[in-house]
Amino acid sequence: MLAGLPDGGRGLAVIDPLPRLTTPAPSPLVRILGLTAFSTFFGLELRTVGDMGRLPSELPRFLLPDVPLTLETLRIILPYAATLAVVGLLESMMTATIVDDMTDTSSDKNRECTGQGLGNVVAGLFGGMAGCAMIGQSVINVKSGGRGRLSTLFAGIFLLFLILVLGDWVRRIPMAALVAVMTIISIGTFNWASLRTLVTHPRSSSVVMVATVAVVVTTHDLAQGVLVGVLLSTVFFAMKVERLVRVASELDDAGRRRVYRVSGQIFFASSDAFAKAFDLKEDLDEVVVDFRHAHFWDLSAIAALDKIVLKFRKTGTAVELVGLNDASATLIDRLAIHDKPDALERAMSH
Repeated sequence: MLAGLPDGGRGLAVIDPLPRLTTPAPSPLVRILGLTAFSTFFGLELRTVGDMGRLPSELPRFLLPDVPLTLETLRIILPYAATLAVVGLLESMMTATIVDDMTDTSSDKNRECTGQGLGNVVAGLFGGMAGCAMIGQSVINVKSGGRGRLSTLFAGIFLLFLILVLGDWVRRIPMAALVAVMTIISIGTFNWASLRTLVTHPRSSSVVMVATVAVVVTTHDLAQGVLVGVLLSTVFFAMKVERLVRVASELDDAGRRRVYRVSGQIFFASSDAFAKAFDLKEDLDEVVVDFRHAHFWDLSAIAALDKIVLKFRKTGTAVELVGLNDASATLIDRLAIHDKPDALERAMSH
């Protein structure tokens, strides 16, 4: 009956009930030992850890990378280093959040990132690869009762002991056992309630989640999934912020003076909506723009303000800006051109 199943399916079929028979030992360990014993006893032809490559037989040694310290070397490694850093930090933050929820505690994310960076530098000097916090191993650790720093330290030391001392036995572990363990951990870690809330959560959030998962599953590349998720989140954020800028106006009794009251954050994503809120063709003597509830952030916002002021002045309408906070006023004084002596002349020429 098991012969028709793939290796991972055999592992799940054989070892899923085993942890229910014993509670003192961690369930992943029971699963691995159980399937290893089962496959050995019945002679199942399963790929093992030894089939995946040679295991090290000695402790790592300190060494410096034998590469030229030049800009060309930096140009080659920078894209890979940046990708590893972004993906590694994101996965570490996700892992920290999951562990915090499971243990009802709070972790210092800055400390986590600093430790990860230092650890990767030291690991590289011993021939190791850059890494990050692993969701699967962390969940296994917590569910097995590990809570303190010694639990993770012991996990690393025990893994080193297994490879160097018990390497011959480790090579016999079926890959199906490891796949089955990670599959069960993934099922237990996944937030199944999120599927039911796809239709109730904001549409933008659901699109980001589905697109990220789809890209990761399709490409088998977490970096691409993260990139798509970040880009979509940025687009949706910009669209949302654009709608948060509000411009209200009122005309005086004589019909020759209009007061615009601006509220919200004005930057590259909202500057276009900000500029379109003004009727630049209205025949007025004076326009007052009240910025008491607004803030300018970048050059795009200043450019939009210049466009508004210069077009009003081009038609002979006086413009007064009031209520600017100190940061916005400083930015306008430094970057705006509408108060420069030749600004109106250049606007008239266009």
